[in-house]
Amino acid sequence: MSRVGKKPIPIPAGATVTIDGQTVSVKGPLGVLECEIRPEIEVRQESGFLHVINRESNGNSRTGRSLHGVSRAIVANNVEGVTKGFSKGLEIVGTGWKAALSGRTLEIFLGYAQPVKMEIPEGLTAEVTDRPPKIVIKGIRKQQVGQFAADVRALRPPEPFLGKGIKYDGEVIRRKAGKSAG
Repeated sequence: MSRVGKKPIPIPAGATVTIDGQTVSVKGPLGVLECEIRPEIEVRQESGFLHVINRESNGNSRTGRSLHGVSRAIVANNVEGVTKGFSKGLEIVGTGWKAALSGRTLEIFLGYAQPVKMEIPEGLTAEVTDRPPKIVIKGIRKQQVGQFAADVRALRPPEPFLGKGIKYDGEVIRRKAGKSAG
């Protein structure tokens, strides 16, 4: 059995969970999220907790075992997303590099001839600060927040010699030594 899959998911105050067959719908102060659970997995709601159970022959099925932990993680992320939300911070390191927000478009100046313009996907919001240049991406879907942050980071990933580029908050860039005289 999956250690992650066995952990119960607490339902915080302000969130309501509806289980209709294999569809789990979570409603909270930030929005509504739904997910389809595979038939090998069952979700039960008991006394303020959600329990994810492997239905397949006492937990011995290969597909049931492989889906148990990931199904629990998906449901837990939905519960956390509608109550607290997710955010990902990005730092821009480089002389003259900055970001600006105009409507639903994120304009990032990274030393190219033109600023890079990225449309912010539906369901996400972005905040930009000037000193130091930072971008904070927020939303209720964890995968969507992480994917958009990865797309922004891919514009100029941090390089190991000068440390310039777009990096995640708290990410440590291993620096390499430059050319040595000799």
